[in-house]
Amino acid sequence: MVGRQKVILTPRYYLDNFRYVLDFVKRLYGNLLNEAEWNFIRQFEALGIDAQCLYVRFSNRKGLFFRVNKLQYNEINDLPAAVGELLAAGFIERLSARHEPVGTDALGVFTKPELLDLLPLEPEERQPLGKEKKEGVIRYALNELNFAEIVTSLTTHETVVKVNFEVEDMMVKYLFFGNRGGSMTEFVVRDLGMINFERYDDSKMTARFRSRKEVEDKLLISLTNEQFYDLKEAEAPAETIYNWFLNWNETRPDLTEIAIPGYQKLVCRVGAYLERQKLPDQALAVYELSDRVPARERRVRLLYRNGSVDEALALCDEIAVAPLNAEERYFANDFKEKILSTGAKKRSRKATTRFLSDAESVNIPAAYRHHVEAGVMNYYLEQDYDAAFTENYPWRGLFGLVFWDIIYDANVSAIHHPLQRAPSDFYLPEFYHKREDLLKKRLTELTSKDDWRRHTGRTFNAKYGITNVLVDWSDELLGLVHRLIELLDVEQLRLILLEMARNVREHTRGFPDLLVWNDAGQYEFVEVKSPTDHLGPQQLHWLEFFQTIGVHGKVVRVVWE
Repeated sequence: MVGRQKVILTPRYYLDNFRYVLDFVKRLYGNLLNEAEWNFIRQFEALGIDAQCLYVRFSNRKGLFFRVNKLQYNEINDLPAAVGELLAAGFIERLSARHEPVGTDALGVFTKPELLDLLPLEPEERQPLGKEKKEGVIRYALNELNFAEIVTSLTTHETVVKVNFEVEDMMVKYLFFGNRGGSMTEFVVRDLGMINFERYDDSKMTARFRSRKEVEDKLLISLTNEQFYDLKEAEAPAETIYNWFLNWNETRPDLTEIAIPGYQKLVCRVGAYLERQKLPDQALAVYELSDRVPARERRVRLLYRNGSVDEALALCDEIAVAPLNAEERYFANDFKEKILSTGAKKRSRKATTRFLSDAESVNIPAAYRHHVEAGVMNYYLEQDYDAAFTENYPWRGLFGLVFWDIIYDANVSAIHHPLQRAPSDFYLPEFYHKREDLLKKRLTELTSKDDWRRHTGRTFNAKYGITNVLVDWSDELLGLVHRLIELLDVEQLRLILLEMARNVREHTRGFPDLLVWNDAGQYEFVEVKSPTDHLGPQQLHWLEFFQTIGVHGKVVRVVWE
């Protein structure tokens, strides 16, 4: 294999990337920017090259405060002049007494020994603080010392600056990436060849947000998620977090559609936290704000636990009519049977338990106790079968290779920037609804196994190494994909891929662990279960789906020898 050629980035690569983001945002979202954001962009573009470089260096690093004498960037020709220009233009400001609300960040740029040396401490204060951690020293300083005196003491020795326009800078990057997780380092990862993205014509990329309210709603959910995380990290009492969340929920605006999935996830996250904190009534109140997975299941369990049996049964019936995934589908029936059989001599069993108990068993040496799938593979190899560990890997690969151009079709208005790993609607119902005709047309065009082999082979060779969320590249992938094509009928392949497409989030997982086959064309997809393992609802979904379309799949229970 030829080694990857070393890539040398230009000295000011980060400035080029930031300018690209600014131009991109102006083009796609110029009509959504407010006056402060436009002002930030105009003022930045009016800066000299060195000042632009220094500001971008600041904005790409963590923290609000920086020590000027610690700055060292060889590509900036005149660093003091760049600092002066940023100060004059208001892009940075000197540390002052008015920064007390963010004093922890300001003091955090110094080491503990430096703080003990520079802070205005009396000798009797300095000695006991020497035994504290840096965080303890900072906490003491902010609580016991005058902040203005702290600033004077620190800045007498050196210049400390705070970066400004942090809100506007954040918004520009948020508009570009569409989420708070996006980072400018993703450009570097791409440019160094560590990740290869699908290439798009910039003119075909579309805006993720259609209105300022969509931007602000989705950002609100992201920031609230972060606030929830901070409260947990600070070990705030669970009751306090519960009250905070309900107060926030009562005062939040009506959300646009783009923010709803994130809101639903936040509700479930808070509900799960309250359950873990042994606050079932509060958890139930939060879960009632959502009808998404897993909120309804948790509500049923909590209702039943607190004695609201009729409400639990009614919700089971509601879920059974329109389950959102396999977990809900099996849960609704299983839990309803559990409730109705309460007090009966023979208790009901879950569907997954019944399926597993009916499965065949095989004796495997106890030496495979920690590698149970390998033990079952060896069992079949001794029976003159070939065997491969497959699980979701070849199925996801098959889906990605067959539908590659449809997944990454920029004309569907789901590609919004060049560093996207998947279309923005990939895990939403809209993915299937907007592409149903294209998906079915592709499957109709592949009329024979040779067609499937040629199409997947061409895509594999043309796209090898390019990021696709379903395709985990390896030299073994194409062989496994072609093995699926060889063993299954064309119609079976079509039905499986369509089932995956209808719910990409759920149906790209849960496939059996192993594929075993022999020279006579006999094969079996085998889900391996150790004596302590359980069958999951999504695994049962695929095993039952395989049965309905004539694909050979089964569960094997391991018995240790």
